Amino acid sequence: MERQVYDQMRLVEQDHWWFAARREILASEIARLPLPKSAEVLEVGCGAGGNLEMMARFGDVSAVEPDAASREWAARRSRARVWDGLLPDGLPDFGRSFDLVGAFDVVEHVSEDGPTLRALHNALKPGGFLVATVPAYPWMWSEHDERHHHKRRYDAPTFRRLAEEAGLIVRRNTYFNTLLFPLIATARLASSAVGSGSSGGDALPRPWINRLLKGLFASERRLLRFADLPFGVSILMIAQRPAQQTPYKLTAPAAH
Repeated sequence: MERQVYDQMRLVEQDHWWFAARREILASEIARLPLPKSAEVLEVGCGAGGNLEMMARFGDVSAVEPDAASREWAARRSRARVWDGLLPDGLPDFGRSFDLVGAFDVVEHVSEDGPTLRALHNALKPGGFLVATVPAYPWMWSEHDERHHHKRRYDAPTFRRLAEEAGLIVRRNTYFNTLLFPLIATARLASSAVGSGSSGGDALPRPWINRLLKGLFASERRLLRFADLPFGVSILMIAQRPAQQTPYKLTAPAAH
């Protein structure tokens, strides 16, 4: 990503409606997984560490981030060990594997997405879970993707196929950010049509707008308890490294 994008994310990711609501959705989904109480947890591509406190609810957290300034910030704001590393071939030797690996809007930044999914698979213990998000729909490509140095956007079947080819068992593969999809899709397409260079989508809106958007987006965590969503701005995938005696079962949210 561009330097100013990294820095802007660091400034807003605690309060911006998109980051805050996504954390609530991810926490709700992770809480339903059959993780051990002493889970080993890894976030790959943690940026400035905005998700690490949430991830720490589920176990002992480590993280990987290739950007030095973001890595230093993430280490300061959390108790996680934040490693230098780069997907797909430059992950560090952790000396262990993980019960849970998170890759939240990371895979789209890497040229070699197939090997990236394989590297995430290899970081898991047998039976461990990968929770990954990516931006949806190639036709929604816009200046936002350019600024964030995305390589691609995905449809759900393509993302599922990549995971399966990497040896993962896909347990859930759903769109999300559905309620705001018409608004966001229209804005992205309009921006592309006029060639806008604005970075307003990364700025913190006025407080009342921020609260409204966060409430709408975060409310999808309740919908996702009952069904996959048929379309959305993003894709959420939960996949598992095969283990003969580790069946997958959604549970009621655990107390963390």
